[in-house]
Amino acid sequence: MMNRSLLAIPFLICLLSQSLLLSPSRGNAADPVPLAANVDELIRKGEYEKALDQLQKEYDLFPLNMALKKELARVYGLVGRRQLERRQFDEAATSFDHARELESDNPEYRLGRGIALYGGKHYDDALFELEQARLFGGDTVDVLFFLGKVYYDTGNLDRALDAWKKGLALDPRNGKLSALVEKAGREASLEGRMKKDASGRFTLTYDVATDTRFAGDILDALETAYNRVGSDLDCYPAAPVPVLLYTRKDFRAVTAGPEWSGGIFDGKIRLPVGGLREITPRVRAVLNHEYTHVVVRELTKGNCPTWLNEGLAQIEEYKEFAFPLAELQKAVQQGQLLSLSALEGSFMSLGTQKAVVAYRQSYAMVSYLISTYGWHKVKELLVNLGKGMTTDSAVAATFKDYGIGYADLAQEWQDYLKKEYGGN
Repeated sequence: MMNRSLLAIPFLICLLSQSLLLSPSRGNAADPVPLAANVDELIRKGEYEKALDQLQKEYDLFPLNMALKKELARVYGLVGRRQLERRQFDEAATSFDHARELESDNPEYRLGRGIALYGGKHYDDALFELEQARLFGGDTVDVLFFLGKVYYDTGNLDRALDAWKKGLALDPRNGKLSALVEKAGREASLEGRMKKDASGRFTLTYDVATDTRFAGDILDALETAYNRVGSDLDCYPAAPVPVLLYTRKDFRAVTAGPEWSGGIFDGKIRLPVGGLREITPRVRAVLNHEYTHVVVRELTKGNCPTWLNEGLAQIEEYKEFAFPLAELQKAVQQGQLLSLSALEGSFMSLGTQKAVVAYRQSYAMVSYLISTYGWHKVKELLVNLGKGMTTDSAVAATFKDYGIGYADLAQEWQDYLKKEYGGN
C-alpha cells in the first residue's frame, strides 16, 4: 500500500524564499549596459527560458557587468524553481548550479540545488549543498527541513530529529515539522532496540523477536522482487531501499495505518510480520507489492494516481498469490464501481470492504492496460507522469497514436469489466 500523503513532500517551492520572484536589481544608473527592454516582460509572463536565453547572450558580451550577472543568476533560479515544480530534479540541480556559480554566496541557490539533489536521490551531494546553504544563510526552517529529510531517508533518525527540532524551535507553529518530529520520535523509540541487516540494495531493520534467518530470507525475497519488477518496468533503482519489519502492534503505532493494511511504503517499506518464521507465498506477494511502489516512485517521482500505483503493485503481488476477485465481480454486477477519477487519491481512509473493491478495480484496470497495450506503454505512461504531467495529459501523450484520452481509456476499461465480470 502506498501512503501518498507522506510522499507529498513540498518540493513545490513554498519552502524556497520568495526572493527569486522580487523585481530584479538593476545596479546603479551609471551601469553602462542596460538589460534588454523585453526581459522584464518575459519574466512577468513566466517565459523564464526565453528571458534566460536573452540574458545569457548579453552576459556573454558583457561578463564584467555585475547587475547583469546577478540578474542572470536570478533567472537561472526561476528556471530551477519551475523545474522543481515539474519534478525535473536533475535539470533543476543544473539550473541552480549555474545560479550558484554566478552568485556563490547566495544561500537560496544552494538550497534550491540541495532540494533538487534530494529529489533525485543524490543524498551525499544534497547534504553538502544544504550544509553550504546553512553556512552562507544560517539555520532556516527550509534548510533544516530538507536536512532532516536527507538524514531521515538515509536512516539517520537522530540527526533528522535534531534538524527538525531546530526548525520547529524557529517556527513553533509549523504543523508539518511538528508532525515529522512526532513521527520520527515514535520510530526512533522503536528502532533503537531493533536489529539491522543489509544486502546490496536493501537495508533491513527488524524487531529483536524476529528470527535472524527469517530476516535474511526477507532480504533474499526482496532481491528477487528487485529483478522481477525491474524486468517488467525496465527500472532498477540505485539508492538502497530501507525496509522495516514490525510486530503488528508496533506497525500500527508507527504508521497509524488502517486495520486492513498488510504493509505501507512511505519512502520506506514497512511490514507487520510479527510471529512469522518463514517466507510464504503470501509474504512474497506482499514484498513484491511494496517493492513495486519503490519502482513506481522512481519512474513517476511520486506523481502517480493511486489506481495505477496500486494496480501495478497488485499485478506483481498476484504472481505470488492469486487473490480472489469475487468483490470486484459483485461490484460490477451491482453497478457499484468507483470511477477512475475517484481512484486517483489515497485509499487510506476507506473501510475494509470499499478498500478491497478499490484495489481490485485498480488491478483490473492495469491488467487491462498491460494485456491491451503492453508493458512498454505502461512504462511510457509512468515516465510521462514523472515529467510532471497531469494524468489526463500523460494518458493523452502515451496513447496519442491510438487517438484516445483518459475518458476514452476509462470507458474501454468499464466495457472490459462488464464483459469479464458482468456474468452475462
